[in-house]
Order: sequence, then structure tokens, then C-alpha cells
Amino acid sequence: MKYCNSLNKYSRFKTREVKVGNITIGGNQPIRIQSMTTTNTMDTIDTVEESIRMIKAGCELVRITAPSKKEAHNLQNIKEELKKRGYNTPLIADIHYTPNAAEIAAKIVEKVRVNPGNYADKKKFENITYTNESYDAEIVRIKEKFLPLVKICKTYGTAMRIGTNHGSLSDRILSRYGDTPKGMVESAMEFLRICREEDYHNIILSMKASNTRVMVQAYRLLVAEMIKEKMNYPLHLGVTEAGEGEDGRIKSAVGIGALLADGIGDTIRVSLTEAPEFEIPVAQNLLKHFEGIEEHDSIQKITKNPLHSFDYKRRKTNEVLNIGGGNVPIVMADFCLKEKITAASFFAVGSNYSVPLDKWNLTDMAADYVFVGNHDLDFEVPGTLGVIYNYKKWIVHRKGYPFLTINDYLDEGEISEKLNIVYVCLSDLCEELFSRLKTDNTAVLMIDTYNENGTAEQRKLFTELMNNGIKTPVIIGRAYGNLSEEQLQLSASSDLGALLLDGLGDGIFIAAENCGSYQSINSLAFGILQASRTRISKTEYISCPSCGRTLFDLQETTAKIRKETDHLKGIKIGIMGCIVNGPGEMADADYGYVGTGKGKITLYKEQEVVEKNIAEDKAVTSLINLIKKYGDWVEKSN
Repeated sequence: MKYCNSLNKYSRFKTREVKVGNITIGGNQPIRIQSMTTTNTMDTIDTVEESIRMIKAGCELVRITAPSKKEAHNLQNIKEELKKRGYNTPLIADIHYTPNAAEIAAKIVEKVRVNPGNYADKKKFENITYTNESYDAEIVRIKEKFLPLVKICKTYGTAMRIGTNHGSLSDRILSRYGDTPKGMVESAMEFLRICREEDYHNIILSMKASNTRVMVQAYRLLVAEMIKEKMNYPLHLGVTEAGEGEDGRIKSAVGIGALLADGIGDTIRVSLTEAPEFEIPVAQNLLKHFEGIEEHDSIQKITKNPLHSFDYKRRKTNEVLNIGGGNVPIVMADFCLKEKITAASFFAVGSNYSVPLDKWNLTDMAADYVFVGNHDLDFEVPGTLGVIYNYKKWIVHRKGYPFLTINDYLDEGEISEKLNIVYVCLSDLCEELFSRLKTDNTAVLMIDTYNENGTAEQRKLFTELMNNGIKTPVIIGRAYGNLSEEQLQLSASSDLGALLLDGLGDGIFIAAENCGSYQSINSLAFGILQASRTRISKTEYISCPSCGRTLFDLQETTAKIRKETDHLKGIKIGIMGCIVNGPGEMADADYGYVGTGKGKITLYKEQEVVEKNIAEDKAVTSLINLIKKYGDWVEKSN
């Protein structure tokens, strides 16, 4: 199935233009940036002032929650106050369970967002068996509930976002399609078909999830389905509940960047557990990464596509030491440009030396290999750390493992009996190389690109290997220079994440000159692997960005929980401000912390409620006790 214009030549998927107030989305319009207020919608002044901060930061559309009729009515006051202060930025009403609130809001604001999973359906995590007749009857019921809103939007010229959330798929959809990207797409398509029957087309679609793999697959399936049904509605991109800080930025860039690289997306939101005005520059910098990509050097067409674009399947490779095969992707640090390498240098990449014990201790984010180029190491390195030297250096002392150019490798000189890193670009691929690789169980390719559309070029390289039956492991290498730490996070996450989400790559190597500390680059590498769900090295937080429905201070609470639990490798903790998306979005979390009333928290073990209405000041301690009860707690090491 086709999901983008081309896998080798960048061009945006052409969508129809949709008017949202004074903004046009889709077509040849620039990709628009939006965010959502965190204030109480009934507090007109607070909401207006936060909206202005967002607008001044570059927000082009402001979304405001309207969970009931009273909030929907107050949107009029917010709109008038903004206009009084000289702002006419389009407003979006965020609707979930209340069709009557949506119908009120649609007469006031420029756009309404509805979630098919809870607009007309219910979610009780029940498995229901439907006959075709009973399922069709449910569609009729949904149409009756949804049709009034469609007619109002059509009459008032109001735009609509049909926004599916992975975590709020209805029991009906889950029962028929399972917890799948296909179910997400069908949930939206049911509503979309009703709109089309009414000749209403002022529509934008979204497929948001906290799981980047699910999110990307769902958007691809949606585009493929639109192509099949001759539709081209604009797409809003976002990774929901991405979290805060570095993790939130990396996770957002992995998911959104993978789609932007293929020309998919007309508007974006980076959902962070931070003040909404801080989301805007992150979104701007993410888009900045793709500036000029249209002018990239040509890449030969992929004539036979072996990739699994709609369901994750990792490329099968040989096992060379701990690289490839069934091993998690490795991280290789780059020390080749360091002026001097000492034992202390390795602290930045997760290897800590204890003088009293005369022993190296490895953290959960300790690099697996380090490239030292032509340096000499006059000390003992951690026993599990592989050291990679330039071939000419290696040939002299035979320590560690060699890094070879394509010419070094094909010259058939002396190489390591265990591991040889061979540097190649797409243009280096040839029959001679393929022939040698097929019989060499020591080779690992380090791939690189100088193309503006590096993701597409490296994807082409992978397809060439796969189509020629080459099972050599591949480390994805990318080089960056003179970027801010945040820009590096966004750029590298987009570039590397897109390939990892497609099951490509047995490791990553980030060369980043003047882009931050060695520690931050190492943390970034592990963050990309975690965000792409290919290697878990730390606690994962599924944390909502907050909105007017939030029942506690999300930023403060997330910080408290993180402080107590960030050493629990592989544990997923959902931190949700309310029950609208909470139980659903954190459905694959191990533990959940959800606001269910003012100052009241409910704790979950997976999808099951285990403690209700805990006082907020006792809830973090109760969460820790719950983790201990189920045997997932470990004490922090000193």
C-alpha cells in the first residue's frame, strides 16, 4: 500500500485546503504549529493571558478544553477578550464526552476537535461480540449523535478535527479490530464517512498515540486508506503524552519527524508536560530540521520494497559479538576528536571507575563501543566496552577492533577475527562488497550519508542490502556540527528514529562536533532507542501535557514521581491529569497515577484500578508502595 508520494524523493503529500478562521491548513500552505492551554476554561483572563503567551511564541492555533456546556459557552468570553486585546488567532474547542458542548462550541470558535472513541461510544475495557447487524446498528446510533454537530459546522463554516487517540479507542472498536493502528484508522473513518455523506469537508484528521511505533503506523495506514478512497484531508501530527524535558523532545521528534520526512503532515503539536508556550519553539526547531530538504540530491528509486511500513518487523541480521541477531541495538560513542582520552573520559558515556574498589561500574546507559580513531589508550578500559580504532592504528597494535574504509575492507588485508566495522555510504555498494559480506561473519557496516534527505538515502541503502540477501548488521551513523543541544536532539531523533521505527538498524552512532557534552550525546542516543521502543534503558513516563481538565499540578507531580522512580529500568509509569485519556493512553503502562477528583488520585496496575481517591499528598508514597507490592521496586544504588 502506498502511504506517501515517494520513498526516495521528498515531496509533501498534497492535501486539500481547509480554512480555520484566518488560517489555511493543507495544500501548499506552510506546516502550522499549534498548542493547548492548561488553564481552567472558566477562568477567562487566565486562559486569555496564557493564549497570548502562546501566540507571541508563534502558536498559530490555540486549543482550549470544553468538557461541558458551561466551558463551551465561556469560549465566547475568551474569544471576545482576545479580540479586545488585538488577537484573532483561531480557537479550537477540545471535546470528548459531551456532544452538546461540541454543538455549542461549533457556533463560537473556528474549529472543534472530537475524539471518535468517546464522543458517542463508551470505554469500560469490555470485550463485546458483535454480529454484522448489531455492529451496523451501532454505526446508525453514532450517526444520530454525530450528525447534529456536522450540520452546525457546515452551517457556521466551522472546521473539525476528527482526532483518534490510541488510548481512547472504544470497546466497540477494540472488540472488532483489537488495540491496533487499523482500529484507530477505522474509528476515524466511520466519522469521516458520515461527514462525506453530508457533503461536509472542512476536516482535519489525526492519529495520536504515546507509542511512537503505533502512531507512525496509524498515520501511514490512514493516508493509505485515504488514497484508496480518493480522499486527501489535511493531517495534524502529534505524539500524545510525550512527557517533559529531553525525553519529551526526543519522543516527539522520533514520531513526528518520521512522518515529516516522508512528506506527511500539515500541522503539528509537540505535547510536553511543560507550559504550552515552551512547546512552540520546540515545534519550530523540529520543522527547521526539514528546511531545504526539497533540494536534496537524487536518490535512485526503490523498485522492490522489502520494508514493513504498517507493522513492525525487525530486519534479520547475523550476530557479530553483541551486535545484530537478537541483541538490542548498540550505542557507539565518538571520542575520535577528543584532545586526550583518559579513564575519566568514560564517565560521560556511562562507565564509572571506583578507585577504592579498583573496579569499573556500568550504568544502564553505558555505551557499548567507543570509536577512538588514532588515539592510544594507556589504561585499562571497562571489560565490556569495545574500543574501535582506525584501521591503520589497529594494524600496528591489534588492540580492540578496526574501523575500515570500503577500500581497506576490499583490499583483503589482515582484519580482526571477531569484529570489523566497515564504513559505507550508498554509493559504495557494489557486487564485490555484497559477495564478500555474504561469507564474512565478522563484518558490521557503519553507514553514513551526506544527503539533505539522509533518511531516504539510508533507507535506500537498507533496501539494497535486503534485496541482495545481505544479513550483515548495520550501525546507523549520522554526523552533525555546531548545533544547540536541543536542535541536535530533534534532528538526530528525526533522522535515526525514522529508520529504527521501520525495524532497521542494529546500533546507532552520533558524531556531533560542537553540539553539547559527551554525556548529553550519549543520553540522546539511548533516548532515541527508548523512544523508538528498540532498547529500554530507563524508566518510561507516559505523562500528559496538562489542560483545563487537569486535577493536579502535572509538572510538579511528574518531577516528584521521576525523582523517586527514575532508577526503575524498564518500568512504564503513566501520569495523567484526568480520566478522559488517562486510563486509555497509559493502557500499556505498568502503573498509573490518574487524577480523578480535586486533590484525589486513583492508582492503576496496568488497566486495573487498585486504589481509589487517595489524597494527593499521600499518592506518590502510595504509588511507590504499589510498585513494591508487585515486586518491581529496587533500591537506588549509591
